[in-house]
Amino acid sequence: MSKIRMGIVGAGTWGETHAFIYNDHPHAEFAAICDMNAERAKALAAKFNLPDSAVYTDHRDMLRTADIDAVAIVTPDFAHTRVAVDCANAGKHFIVEKPLTTTREEADEIVEAVRRNNVRMMVDLHSRWSPLFAIPRQSIEDGEIGVPHSAYYRLNDIKWVATDMLPWAAKSSILWFLGYHSVDVLRWLFDDEVERVYSVSRSGILKSEGVDTEDLYQTILEFRKGGIATMENGWITPNTNPNVNDMKLNITGTKGMFNIDPTHSQMLERFTETRADRPDLLVKHFIHGKPKGFAYESIRHFVDQLITGEPFLVTMEDAYNTTMVILAIMESARKREPVVVQY
Repeated sequence: MSKIRMGIVGAGTWGETHAFIYNDHPHAEFAAICDMNAERAKALAAKFNLPDSAVYTDHRDMLRTADIDAVAIVTPDFAHTRVAVDCANAGKHFIVEKPLTTTREEADEIVEAVRRNNVRMMVDLHSRWSPLFAIPRQSIEDGEIGVPHSAYYRLNDIKWVATDMLPWAAKSSILWFLGYHSVDVLRWLFDDEVERVYSVSRSGILKSEGVDTEDLYQTILEFRKGGIATMENGWITPNTNPNVNDMKLNITGTKGMFNIDPTHSQMLERFTETRADRPDLLVKHFIHGKPKGFAYESIRHFVDQLITGEPFLVTMEDAYNTTMVILAIMESARKREPVVVQY
């Protein structure tokens, strides 16, 4: 397989990002687009000079008739499972934006379909490509800070994400949207699985604005080898925050620690007559018309590993176990008591 022909399901902002990356990759090609909104699908196809014959409104039609090798699933959080299972049954490899899915039953269904059809899949947990986490991970592997002992990880979004950016926010949760990244990063840095969680949540601010979802979660994670992490995820950071995200991570080992505080950096600030902000230097940006942020490297990695046959940095088990931790956190917040993670 010298060039991977990619089909994309979901023609929104991130679907367009996938299209840019596949067209930029020397061994990939954006070959088909599917979206329930036909006009949106046609608009994305036209932007990349795809013919009308490469435009679909039903992913099953695309899987059946399009000349594609693999699929990018870029649908809302709650709409991954059917597409993923159908891709596997059609013998197509796929990358799915996080989360894997939002229920245990659906996660089991995807895993079973992937194994039965012998296809390859990866969930796009792109934080593993961030220098902010990859450097500490390597340092931990090299023994520089000893064994991870404790951590604090805050990863929040401004309120605009839930109220304006995501029309489907009420069908999801800050845990699926950002907490999924948080759990994966902590599992990766601790190189361990979460045994037990204790979480509390609060709601009211978003519901008062018509978005029926929790405002925030505060969670304790206990790892099997004894490490402890505190995790904060919220969708109510004020919109005047200079960054969309509000992120801070400390991880302390038996011989040292890392402090990570990128969203409060003043490395680059922009001031105009109408706003003040701190442009993104790390996550997702374009340089000379090409996608260069670390959030794009995971998508490139998917293509690279399909070409070489080498394992993905994010395994199916990583995604499945992260899903189980998030489900346990939600259960704990409902019960207001500790919950053992059921893998």
